[in-house]
Amino acid sequence: MYRFLLTPRWWGINVFVVLAIPFCIFMGSWQLGRFEDRVQDHEAATTQHESARREAARPLTELLPVDKETVGKQTTVTGRYDDQLLVPERKLDDREGFYVLTLLRTDGGKALPVVRGWLPGEPDPAKAPAPPTGEVTVTGALQAAESPGANGVSGRSGWPAGQTGAISAATLLNLVPYDVYDAWVTLNKGDSGMRAVPVSAPQNTGLDLKAFQNLGYTAEWFAFVGFVIFMWFRLLRREVELARDAELGLVEQDDADEAGDAGGATGESGDRADGAKADGDRAGLVS
Repeated sequence: MYRFLLTPRWWGINVFVVLAIPFCIFMGSWQLGRFEDRVQDHEAATTQHESARREAARPLTELLPVDKETVGKQTTVTGRYDDQLLVPERKLDDREGFYVLTLLRTDGGKALPVVRGWLPGEPDPAKAPAPPTGEVTVTGALQAAESPGANGVSGRSGWPAGQTGAISAATLLNLVPYDVYDAWVTLNKGDSGMRAVPVSAPQNTGLDLKAFQNLGYTAEWFAFVGFVIFMWFRLLRREVELARDAELGLVEQDDADEAGDAGGATGESGDRADGAKADGDRAGLVS
């Protein structure tokens, strides 16, 4: 009854199943590993930020370039405040507001973006306190350059004068006439009564949409495994039923073979019977 398993068609089906199942398991395990890595990075980043607040501030040059190890580290920089920009569409405690970003010109001439604080409401230069004059020394948490569309950063373009959507050297170089560090600092204590901006986790380390997409893909790949196994047993059961019917003489063996090769639609034999009846009717009319 199971001799059909040795036919070329079933050899092809079996080879496909044998290859598909481990492939789906591998892909599901890989996606699950990506999700677990993001969870671990999120936990490590949270622990790092908490411990970094207790560490002594270090000079900026010792922490550059910014990476996962230096994000959130305390740094201290001396310079003079220059241009001031507003960063709109920034939420804090589920309230819409904006950052007050001021460029700190260092002795080397290069400027460091400093987020002096957050204010609620629409961005308005009249609301933003003016920066201190003269030489100042700021201390805060080092942050990586932002990318538009990532980590809640707006992907819009064409901001009004005096505003920027992302804090990065790539965007600020078009707004100020001097070089800018590809990093920024958020003050530990908000300046001039503004609220301090909390430290942001580096990209691809938080439990964001991408992390849960990895988890969803994991479920999909393992669901494919179940689907492949289900379809194989369904095809096997149908072939067995056709072979049993052929042994009992309920269908012709050739008909059973043709039904199996065509996909095993159960209504196929009925369609052939209807066609034979129609031929007989036409033959009777002719005679």
